[in-house]
Amino acid sequence: MITRRTLALAAAALGAPALARAQAWQPAGPIRIVVPFPAGGTTDILARLYAQRLTETMGVSVVVENRGGAGGSIGADVVAKAPADGQVLLFHNLTFSTTTAALEFVGRAPHSIERDFAPISLGANVPMMLLVGAQVPARDLRELVAWAKAQNPPAFYGSTGPGSTINLIGEVLKRDGGFQMEHVPFRGAAPLVQDMLAGRIAFGGDQLSSSLPHIRAGALRPVATLAAQRARALPDVPTVREQGFPNAELLGWNGFFAPARTPEPVLARLHDEIAAAARHPPLAARIVELGAEPGGNSAAEFGASVHAQVAAVRPLVRELRMQVE
Repeated sequence: MITRRTLALAAAALGAPALARAQAWQPAGPIRIVVPFPAGGTTDILARLYAQRLTETMGVSVVVENRGGAGGSIGADVVAKAPADGQVLLFHNLTFSTTTAALEFVGRAPHSIERDFAPISLGANVPMMLLVGAQVPARDLRELVAWAKAQNPPAFYGSTGPGSTINLIGEVLKRDGGFQMEHVPFRGAAPLVQDMLAGRIAFGGDQLSSSLPHIRAGALRPVATLAAQRARALPDVPTVREQGFPNAELLGWNGFFAPARTPEPVLARLHDEIAAAARHPPLAARIVELGAEPGGNSAAEFGASVHAQVAAVRPLVRELRMQVE
């Protein structure tokens, strides 16, 4: 028979937090973290770091499943339509905001960020860098604009898909800078970076974590960061706002979502585990090594920041008449 005395003795032996976790929701089987991009990019790397730690703390296997394509909307839709039982999660980035807004603009959005997903927590803030290949002589946006204007035929820029963040930012820069570049969509950042390294794409963007080794090796050159502040790992690289392109400013993030209607006890357990993982010293140190900042904020804070970003992006998408194939 379980009595108050029994619980008190258990709490003393295990510690109150451990007892609370023992009484909380427990997944019935493996948890899948859907990453809506191919393996090898920053979002994938961060998801795997979290999956390893969550496997250690949750008592079940936590695995990453890559479902790339359509600027991340294919993988996101898998989670939107998954059972709301905490067994299938989405780990997405700021492209979630831009791709969804672009699909809404053309009347083909398969889901709504606000309606179909329950925010859980920020995984990491990761600066998004604008990059050029080694064959492009530009060292900042002013030089890139001048170089692009001199190209005939126009050079190519790459993104992770129609409506993705870099597709949107590329069109903003073309409009505000008065130059032309042809858009080439990829299924994720990893293949985009490979084509930049090979010299087939002149300009593109990537999260700092996965592009930093190429930047340090001199194979890619950063010309700007999209964030409001310079990246701590690259303090000499100015922001887009500092270079006269304030419309291209966007905060980079990676975070966890569950399907809407996921029960509150499930969301609470998931949030507590993810937040604890973000504070776990080895994982936090690894995130910082990647040029990012660990997350772990509340679901309300995370959801408010994402929803605000979507609201800010929607009018820009309409103004540019972003087309999604």
